[in-house]
Amino acid sequence: MARRVIIIHGFQSEPMHGFRPWLKKELEARGFEVSIPAMPNPNEPKVEEWVATIDREVGQTGDGCILLGHSLGCIAILRYLERADVKVRGVVLVAGFIGSLGGEFSILDEFVRAPVDAERVKKACKKIIAIFSDNDPYVPLEQAKLIEKKLGAKTIVLHARGHFSSSDGTTKLPEALEAILEISN
Repeated sequence: MARRVIIIHGFQSEPMHGFRPWLKKELEARGFEVSIPAMPNPNEPKVEEWVATIDREVGQTGDGCILLGHSLGCIAILRYLERADVKVRGVVLVAGFIGSLGGEFSILDEFVRAPVDAERVKKACKKIIAIFSDNDPYVPLEQAKLIEKKLGAKTIVLHARGHFSSSDGTTKLPEALEAILEISN
């Protein structure tokens, strides 16, 4: 079975922005099959629509599949894994969150209203690696501690990388590539 990576973008974003085009190219050069679906209604996301999109993308066999999410894509992946009947090889969470970000991001509260079912998530995937920045303007570092504690994720905190968006100047993210390679081995 081909090694597959599915990359889920975040709120108000699209597939080929930020570090995603670079990561896709790097992974394909290493023999991975990579897909980056356009998530529905990225400006007014609905958890059911995002979970259904991930479910269609993963298909019936998740074995060997690695999921990478950025920002809202992370909690969408976790919501998918809570319900999935498949097991994936692993998950990489970039600037992820499992609690409310509040304020202007209250539109995303539907994704975090219920606590993440950590046991179901852990049963659905073998390994979780979470990457954060110490100066993310949207996702506070407390989220790193929550994800590490609740999901048993290996967490990596990078210095002054913002939200890992193109507006932060992030067009490459070698740490995400390294995390995927670590999970795939």
